[in-house]
Amino acid sequence: MEKKYNDELEQCYTPLLAIEEAARCLLCNDAPCSQSCPAGTDPGKFIRSLRFRNLKGAIETIRTNNILGSSCSRICPTEKYCQLACSRTAIDKPIEIGKLQQFLTDYEKKINFKALKPVPLTKEKIAIIGSGPSGLTAGAQLAKEGYKVTIFEKKDKFGGWLQYGIPPFRLGEDIIDYEIDLIKDLGVTFINNCEFNKDITVDSLEKEGFKAILIATGFDYGKSIPLFSGKDSIISAVDFLTLAKTSKEQFKIDNNILVIGGGDVAMDAATTAKLLGAQKVKVVARENMDNFPASEKELSLAKELKISIYDGFTPLEYTNNKITFINEEKDTLVLSPDKIILALGQKSSLPENILNLKKDNIFFSGDLVPGDKTVVYSIKTGKEIAQKIISYLGGDR
Repeated sequence: MEKKYNDELEQCYTPLLAIEEAARCLLCNDAPCSQSCPAGTDPGKFIRSLRFRNLKGAIETIRTNNILGSSCSRICPTEKYCQLACSRTAIDKPIEIGKLQQFLTDYEKKINFKALKPVPLTKEKIAIIGSGPSGLTAGAQLAKEGYKVTIFEKKDKFGGWLQYGIPPFRLGEDIIDYEIDLIKDLGVTFINNCEFNKDITVDSLEKEGFKAILIATGFDYGKSIPLFSGKDSIISAVDFLTLAKTSKEQFKIDNNILVIGGGDVAMDAATTAKLLGAQKVKVVARENMDNFPASEKELSLAKELKISIYDGFTPLEYTNNKITFINEEKDTLVLSPDKIILALGQKSSLPENILNLKKDNIFFSGDLVPGDKTVVYSIKTGKEIAQKIISYLGGDR
């Protein structure tokens, strides 16, 4: 079957296959898969429920612990977390935890099951700046405890990197919108086209009665290096992926694409370029293949699409539309692409005075705090910061 940019590539389990896969679970006490999930989704518990045909109970476990369970099931590098820890690995292969979670959350949507019930919002007003995975998670956690949460987003659509960065063949827009609707159902207010430090400020929010402010704007700006400054044929992976998603059918792709970087964002950019019609797509990364940062799923897809990957090379020179790379053995690689996509990491576009704010009622989460820069870790920090805000405001009352 031909792979297309707008079609989800990961096929969901049928009910029979899901039950069969869950039956492989060893039902471990103190399940290592649950201990290894950064988001605390508790796969050991939801797989146990699924195994004994309690599908609604399994869904309740997922949604209670992870409001973004549908998104997470599709994009989390499970081979680095829960599936790596799965006890079944010592026998044959780990349980396909991500696929089981996807099956359950898809089933939830299909039968219109509401696992979470809203509570009266009688506590303080809380402002969240940024509607990415960390802000969304924190908003849901706080609303479940009765706080009046408003999420402010500078762009038109909500979801942050989920909406504007992750390609639709990995995460469909309908999934993102569905999970945002779940958060709205908890009583969270969403305001778009509202930029922090421009349309709203810390002072203005405090005057409106917000008792705590969470800044969760993420790393929204692609990094570069001086070698590529001022070059017309350069685009950051952040901008490229956003342009591809928002341009729809009008997007025009060059024939010969080079992606520099070895992480998941680099793989997303490369596969996006290929699925949009680029004839030649090459990836050059400084990391060696035995220490490659991209997830297995992303790397496998790139290879399946016949994307060339050169590992262990660092950019050395870029002149006359030719770029030269060098490796540790001093071997060189010379390429002449039409367009270069830089996936060298990301940073925040917020000014330093905002990032260094020291006020008791100001909190940070997601990419703005130490930890892995992944969606699952953003969910983790969103849950953690929600608890800190609750403690700051006086805890359970």
